[in-house]
Amino acid sequence: MSQSSSAPQEALGRRIIRSSVLVVAGFGFSQVIRLASNLILTRLLFPEAFGLMALVSVFLMGLVQFSDAGVVPAILRSKRGDEQAFLNTAWTIQAIRGGILWLVACAAAWPVAWLYGQPELAQILPVSALTLIIAGFRPTRMVTANRHLMLGRVTVLDMVVQLIGVGVGIVLAWVMGSVWALVISGLVGAIAEVVINWLFLPGPANRFRFERAAVRELVGFGKWVFLATVCGFFFSQADKIMVGKFIPLDAFGVYNIGFFWASFPMLLGGMVTQKILIPIYRETPPRASAANFAKLRKMRVLVTSLLMGFTWMIAMAGPGLVETLYDDRYQMAGAVVVMMACAQVPMLIVLTYDQAALAAGDSKRFFVLAAVRAVLMMACLYIGVQSAELLGAMVGYGVALAASYPAVVWLARHMGAWDAMHDLGFAGMGAALIAVACTVHFDVLMTLL
Repeated sequence: MSQSSSAPQEALGRRIIRSSVLVVAGFGFSQVIRLASNLILTRLLFPEAFGLMALVSVFLMGLVQFSDAGVVPAILRSKRGDEQAFLNTAWTIQAIRGGILWLVACAAAWPVAWLYGQPELAQILPVSALTLIIAGFRPTRMVTANRHLMLGRVTVLDMVVQLIGVGVGIVLAWVMGSVWALVISGLVGAIAEVVINWLFLPGPANRFRFERAAVRELVGFGKWVFLATVCGFFFSQADKIMVGKFIPLDAFGVYNIGFFWASFPMLLGGMVTQKILIPIYRETPPRASAANFAKLRKMRVLVTSLLMGFTWMIAMAGPGLVETLYDDRYQMAGAVVVMMACAQVPMLIVLTYDQAALAAGDSKRFFVLAAVRAVLMMACLYIGVQSAELLGAMVGYGVALAASYPAVVWLARHMGAWDAMHDLGFAGMGAALIAVACTVHFDVLMTLL
């Protein structure tokens, strides 16, 4: 019996290791491509172009998150996650949703352009929003591969898609010298993603279908995920909303360059937790046994250690990298890198807790945590930007993340996932990281004043 029970655990362990390596490799490739395109595009385009596209991205992400029915996490955790009727129903919901979102984007384009005082947004938003229609046709085979931690081909195909999108963007930026180069390359990348994954991922093709039982399960699970993603939008995009509204557009563009560098560790952590942790929590729930908790502790310590080390490297090297790689228009981004890397430390400590609730099907508690984080983030950023403009906004960002810790503990304890020793140890490490980075780069940070 022990041999039969240990075999699946060994198979799961191998899949976790293989999938983790693939996620990290894919992330590394993605960031190299992002960096190369960022360096090239900042020389071909102007800072305002990046500010405009940041506003477009905030709006489109808001539409996506304000309408998220939780289809992907539902497939990842559902007992019916491999049944074609269930998958086709989920795909149909996503396809219809994409068309509705595009219509909403068209209707909102002029009001958004008026709100931010940027007339170009009235034309850019409807065209960029075509990506929402296209994304609705992504094959569910992409999620199925994630469900079973079989990410090899998915990772390779994602690399191909990124190369296509970036290559088109650079060529168009060189030819056009306009923000429309970024808009068109986004559309090309979205089309390439759907077509390539449809052609080269194994499995049955999706067809339009509505199965009542599948709809009931998806809606029942997804209603709280929907509310959580609405809150998640305000949490993740609050800095763009506040800084974009109260700071000049060129400074906002520079802020986004700095955030681009500082966000590397958080992006990596997000990819690991979203792609790997739900299957892990589903198959080895921490409440089930002390052995499961111990395995999750080892995983959590490893992930947090790597992310903390990565963050420290970014914080220390950021100003030098910006000075070396960018022209004088973007030099303030060096201080932004340091500040935002330090501000994200509280989030890195608790990053591995959130998915436990979704894996257990408790989307309601996941929503409560998302709501608390959103309220704190919006409030702290508003107070910060009104008090000390860009510097105040970045300080407010970090304060909001730290202040949400009690809500994280509440969720993690209910799921049996909270590890106080882990949190305390890495809080000390994070405080040391922040102190060293701010001391070394004190003169750089003072330029924000």
